[in-house]
Amino acid sequence: MHDDRKLVEARLKRVLDERIRPALYPDSTPLDVSVWTAPGEPVPVAEGLTAPAEPIAVGDRWGAPWGTSWFRVSGTVPEAWAGRTVEAVLDLGFDENMPGFQCEGLVYRPDGTPVKGLNPRNQWVRIASHATGGEQVLLHIEAASNPVLLDYHPFLPTQLGDKDTAGNDPQYTLTRMDLAVLDETVWELVQDLEVLGELMVELSEDSDRRHDILRAISRALDAIDLQDVNSTAAAARERLAGVLAVPARPTAHRISAVGHAHIDSAWLWPLRETVRKVARTTSNMTALLEDEGDFIYTMSQAQQYAWIKEHRPEVYAKVKKAVAEGRFVPAGGMWVESDTNMPGSEAMARQFVHGKRFFLEEFGIENEEAWLPDTFGFAAGLPQIIKAAGSKWLLTQKISWSSINKFPHHTFTWEGIDGTRIFTHFPPVDTYNCSMKGSEIAHAARNFKEKGRARHSLAPTGWGDGGGGTTREMIAKAARMRDLDGSATVHWETPREFFTKAETEYPDPPVWVGELYLELHRATLTSQAQTKQGNRRSEHLLREAELWAASAAVRTGFTYPYEQLDRLWKTVLLHQFHDILPGSSIAWVHREARATYAAVAEELLGIIDAAQRALAGPATGGELVFNAAPHTRAGVPAGAAAPVAPAAATAPLPRDGGGFVLDNGLLRVEIDGRGLVVSAFDLSARREAVAPGTAANLLQLHPDFPNQWDAWDVDEFYRNTVTDLTDLDEMAPAGDGTASVRVVRRFGSSSVTQLLSLAPGTKRLDIDTEVDWHETEKFLKAAFPLDVHAERYASETQFGHVFRSTHTNTSWDAAKFEACNHRFVHVEEPGWGVALVNDSTYGHDVTRTVRNEDGGTTTTVRVSLLRAPRFPDPETDQGVHRFRHALVPGASIGDAVAEGYGINLPERRVPGTAAVEPLVVVDNDAVVVSAVKLADDESGDVIVRVYESRGGRATTRLRPDFTAAEVTATDLLERPLPSVASPELVDGAVELLLRPFQMVTLRLTRSN
Repeated sequence: MHDDRKLVEARLKRVLDERIRPALYPDSTPLDVSVWTAPGEPVPVAEGLTAPAEPIAVGDRWGAPWGTSWFRVSGTVPEAWAGRTVEAVLDLGFDENMPGFQCEGLVYRPDGTPVKGLNPRNQWVRIASHATGGEQVLLHIEAASNPVLLDYHPFLPTQLGDKDTAGNDPQYTLTRMDLAVLDETVWELVQDLEVLGELMVELSEDSDRRHDILRAISRALDAIDLQDVNSTAAAARERLAGVLAVPARPTAHRISAVGHAHIDSAWLWPLRETVRKVARTTSNMTALLEDEGDFIYTMSQAQQYAWIKEHRPEVYAKVKKAVAEGRFVPAGGMWVESDTNMPGSEAMARQFVHGKRFFLEEFGIENEEAWLPDTFGFAAGLPQIIKAAGSKWLLTQKISWSSINKFPHHTFTWEGIDGTRIFTHFPPVDTYNCSMKGSEIAHAARNFKEKGRARHSLAPTGWGDGGGGTTREMIAKAARMRDLDGSATVHWETPREFFTKAETEYPDPPVWVGELYLELHRATLTSQAQTKQGNRRSEHLLREAELWAASAAVRTGFTYPYEQLDRLWKTVLLHQFHDILPGSSIAWVHREARATYAAVAEELLGIIDAAQRALAGPATGGELVFNAAPHTRAGVPAGAAAPVAPAAATAPLPRDGGGFVLDNGLLRVEIDGRGLVVSAFDLSARREAVAPGTAANLLQLHPDFPNQWDAWDVDEFYRNTVTDLTDLDEMAPAGDGTASVRVVRRFGSSSVTQLLSLAPGTKRLDIDTEVDWHETEKFLKAAFPLDVHAERYASETQFGHVFRSTHTNTSWDAAKFEACNHRFVHVEEPGWGVALVNDSTYGHDVTRTVRNEDGGTTTTVRVSLLRAPRFPDPETDQGVHRFRHALVPGASIGDAVAEGYGINLPERRVPGTAAVEPLVVVDNDAVVVSAVKLADDESGDVIVRVYESRGGRATTRLRPDFTAAEVTATDLLERPLPSVASPELVDGAVELLLRPFQMVTLRLTRSN
């Protein structure tokens, strides 16, 4: 037989596009349309419904960037349509390829009841399934004219990302506002042909099944009268029924479809628009659940539920009803789908505390899965946090985006730094926006790496990023693939059902140890420096506020600010969303974030000051130094306050050959005539930290124009070109009585001022940097070449640290050319190391070379300071920035931990004379107290969280400075752990034996 395969495939495409789909609505009549444009920000629904509207016609332009227009559409169902299915077709000017990334709408009835959302893939509103004729139609549409920022030519700089710069030109053309008859037979035919056509081209060309489908499609197309599709659609469907009825093979891959709409809590839209995106999407999904009995929908991010509860209670009521029925499934148990690399230990824990608690209190649901499909890699401390929150599974998809190495598993066990293991799944469909295309389903089955051991994967199904969710078309296609030969089988299931079956099916999956590093989006560790500084500062201010407020509450009866701290934590957690903290959102988002962080800091400083003054007693001329760090500092114990006499500093001395010498008897630092550190000599160890022939604190400037994803990516070729910033404008002693040297440089359109200081009694060179940054598409780093032979180095992460290679033996090592640290990076030879600590930077790189001159190894640590991408924020990081770093020669890993906390938790001087003892004390510096607070249930119990920080076994006695009646080991939600015996109080103390990096939460009940 002659091969007519390509002929039939081309015929199918043209007939579908040009004849069958246009026949979906065979009869239509225009609606009357009027519009009112809100003058500023979105208005309450009641105001939009009653506002005076002016006529507008199809073809007219509407919608300034970020504006809100209220359309009123009205009409009458013709009598001739009696008995037929009638829908309103409402096209605001959509591009069907951009669901979630352009204009959207929410439809209301005149009484304010939400009906459903409108987006490019969801333009219909059902009026009547069996019209009687003569029905009056009146609908209101709250339409958001969100501008398109990620267009067909992506990553072009645009001013549309902030309402202050976007202008007022209308963005959209009103395209269709009709009442129309839906031909449901034609609609079903479209689904039949799409499923079969998409399946057919995924099958082998020599497959019998492929040719069976081809012949059936050819016969169906023969049955269609192209001039009368509606009358002949049923006949075409009959010719397809046979191939649609052939059941799947018993060994077919099984896909658990989960209705889904990944909604970025901010990205190419501001936070306020996400509130409306959630309302639109959930309105659609609750309506779809009512129509489709098998459908299951899931939504993560407790913050998004809280938004609709506050702003759209009528929508929230529908959500709560659907949740109670078990069909709308809260997932993930986190406040937002956060970044997991940069949030600190406590912040990462609180994501689960606040997320899980919200779902428990609102719905009575205990999440057992972490749901993070789009997060940019996963820190190695996360498994312990997931388990400590009472969860045991993780789902993500983003690792499939890695650009160099293909991850070897789809279902596996992930082991964190402390040994905790979490059952983990990466959907092989390789998208969190599955639309049930045959190509997606076939790819999932082909791609699944666990073949022969397992055959079950998950597909998050629905339009996402900007919301939208699952469509009736996706559900129809899934129904056809439930049991269809040649296809994976598709069943709607909850995440819990999927994970339970997958874990039972695959009880001994392979183990992946350590971080799940995303080989992409590495520049998110640096972009939008002030957002990152706001996060870091907020995390540490929250620690201080809880510590001092709890101490004051126990000691003085100070009123512990439960509600205020709860609100502030949730604000900080929201801004850890994976497009806010990483710096990949529009200018509007980051402008608001800066203002929010400033307000958070003001409130927290107020709590800290009030609590410290309550503890310090009357201001009678004395002064106390409060130490919130978890280690003794300047003689003041951790979590305590005491008077401290200021220490005298030695002024800088002139250096032979130019420059200055700083020497405090522990460390001698030489700054040459260029203002660079050419020596940092550990006097007790008689060891030089700076590699011979090099200079530390060397600022380096690179061109930075990645191939795509400007704010997200830095491509390795950036290293090919570098400018060392060695030109000096000014250098002189600070002149303030400290051992400090001030260095000023100018480069390009920017300038940098640094203060290099050596405090008395420390082995730490402090480097305060102020950059007035006005570069574009440049990358600024500070290099510290160290005379240390190290094949690996340590970076702090949540509740510990992770090791990475300094070499590039494998492609996996080479791919980590930019990585994340929290407060420190540490390199070490046996017995001697160097730490580089910071107060607000995350990105860094570490490389090694062998010197020809002496055969020694130079290990260079470079911290990433600033970038200047132009998309999505064309003014990224322009302006003044301040950073603090410190070089600590002779530092052990324990020193790195202590110095990292110290630079982030400054001493605070408060008038008073009543020395403050620590509320709790541990007697082993390897054990870090990460939180001291009062229990969230307002019982007055004291919560203490500790962890082993150095990677070894540790024994400690934890002693409260109050009478404790009972101690209970708890999970992160402060609930007793049923499988763990609580430690005993012996002589008023608790003895703990901790594994490497183990984290423990204790509830101490105070005696009455």
